[in-house]
Amino acid sequence: MKLGGCGILGVGVWLSVTQGNFATLSSSLPSLSAANLLIAVGTIIMVIGCLGCVGAVKESRPLLLSFFILLLLIFFLEILSIMLFFVYQDQIDHYAQRDLKRGLQLFGTEGNVGLTNAWMIVQTDFRCCGVTNHTDWFEVYNASRVPDSCCLEYSDNCGLVNPGTWWTAPCYERVKDWIQQNLVALWIFALCTALTQILGLVFSMTMFCQAVKVETFYA
Repeated sequence: MKLGGCGILGVGVWLSVTQGNFATLSSSLPSLSAANLLIAVGTIIMVIGCLGCVGAVKESRPLLLSFFILLLLIFFLEILSIMLFFVYQDQIDHYAQRDLKRGLQLFGTEGNVGLTNAWMIVQTDFRCCGVTNHTDWFEVYNASRVPDSCCLEYSDNCGLVNPGTWWTAPCYERVKDWIQQNLVALWIFALCTALTQILGLVFSMTMFCQAVKVETFYA
């Protein structure tokens, strides 16, 4: 578990250093970037993993019990998050699209380099334009134009040319389709993570009980 935390933290730091301008598409959560999220998760996992390691080496009941409780809490929070996601999926979709459209208004503005770069990368990589339609950009520019990253063949000011030269697929649906295509890999990762956590819970409680027996024997 500790090594997993180190790995996640390392990836987060690497992203932060090499992809500093690539932030988030969200306007309401500007600090929620992939790098920051990985750094936070990796740090938490490392701290909990260190707690478990120290508790196991020293056979410390308080540390083992703390590790067990924290890991169990994280496990339940993960299950709760998944359940809430499926229950409120329609509401989440609606809120996400609304928030992303608000983010479009910040595109190209001062102090929003990360959001601007993020939209350019997403539209180029996924061959899409706008959140639900390329016309989402019309409200941003107050004209029938789109960013150059929406063009079938990129060139300066190509977003001012004929709409027939723009991508028309909605980015929100394109990203959802990509997630659906990689759903098997995501579920495998989730199951491996859950299995690791369950094993951590079992081993920590086993060692805790063993420590209690030893302390009782010598008492």
